[in-house]
Amino acid sequence: MSMFHDEFDQAPGLRYLNHAAIAPWPRRASEAVSRFARENVNLGASDYPAWLATERRLRERLARLLNAPSRGDIALVKNTSEALSLVAFGLDWQPGDQVVISDEEFPSNRVVWEALTDRGVEVVQASLAVADPEASLLGACNRRTRLLAISAVQFGSGLRLDLTRLGQGCRARNVLFCVDAIQQIGALPFDVQRYECDFAMADGHKWMLGPEGLGVFYCRAALRPQLRLNAYGWHMLDNLGDFERRQWQPARSARRFECGSPNMLGACALEASLSLLEEVGMDEVARQLQRRVEQLHQGLAGIARVQLHSPDSPEQRAGIVTFSISGQNSADIHRTLTAERTICALRGPGVRFSPHFYTSEQLIDEAVQQVRRLAMR
Repeated sequence: MSMFHDEFDQAPGLRYLNHAAIAPWPRRASEAVSRFARENVNLGASDYPAWLATERRLRERLARLLNAPSRGDIALVKNTSEALSLVAFGLDWQPGDQVVISDEEFPSNRVVWEALTDRGVEVVQASLAVADPEASLLGACNRRTRLLAISAVQFGSGLRLDLTRLGQGCRARNVLFCVDAIQQIGALPFDVQRYECDFAMADGHKWMLGPEGLGVFYCRAALRPQLRLNAYGWHMLDNLGDFERRQWQPARSARRFECGSPNMLGACALEASLSLLEEVGMDEVARQLQRRVEQLHQGLAGIARVQLHSPDSPEQRAGIVTFSISGQNSADIHRTLTAERTICALRGPGVRFSPHFYTSEQLIDEAVQQVRRLAMR
């Protein structure tokens, strides 16, 4: 993996353990944006076909990353929240319909469903603080349940759910399956076909190592015509580029969800970042990340007064390790760690560490030693 460490030119002394929030770009993403900026200065949009080629490669990389049937199943969106809104305000809800979510969701995957209450939609929150969280979610589904919306990995605890089991359970119950995949895509392999996802979405600025303002939305082909469109423009038309045509219809592909001009700057950066993940290989990315997470688990578990809030089972882990120190305020711990240049987050029940595949073992050891010193105060 040493050949890829040069891609991350982080400041000396910085311990970056915050990929579950906003990730640093690899060097190649920075270089791609610099090239794009120079072309704009020198040539304007003279070489727009080359920009479109970059965007096409991005869709192809995303299709492979999600194991979507084709790049036509991939829409480029601003963020996860936009994609969730496309689903929530695209489906034809009936009074009495239910949406099942968990009681640990990030606001994006809660508020959007609660916004449907004026249409008579009920939101049911299933507990994940049980021995079998998948059974809890599926058990909350009944004859009125229209959709199960769940984060693949919970942002606070780092709990990773068995999406294959949930997808099969939804299919057996005739319930639509929507996955907020922002904390899994780019960290671990993701497979919309194996999970039987109807919808999946994620931002590019976390584990995919890309910029803010660009994300991915997967919609199963058979469901695309069933989502009512609420935004229209030139870019979502079937005959893209035929500006004189008076008769129009939405694109049959997922581009139908992209109403206006694309984020070409973001596409340059994210396409470059995903090329790195492809070169490493997602199986290897996952293997290296799991090693880092295990190192954090073992190191923190060996410190008196430290409480781990993330799963013990490797099968339930992704890239998040959340902890607290008994008798200490987590906000104070976070403030001290940040001041000492260990970049992390205050989330859920404590302080959240989130390394990536390239994070060095030395960096993790240093962070663990910082926590040890704090716990001894």
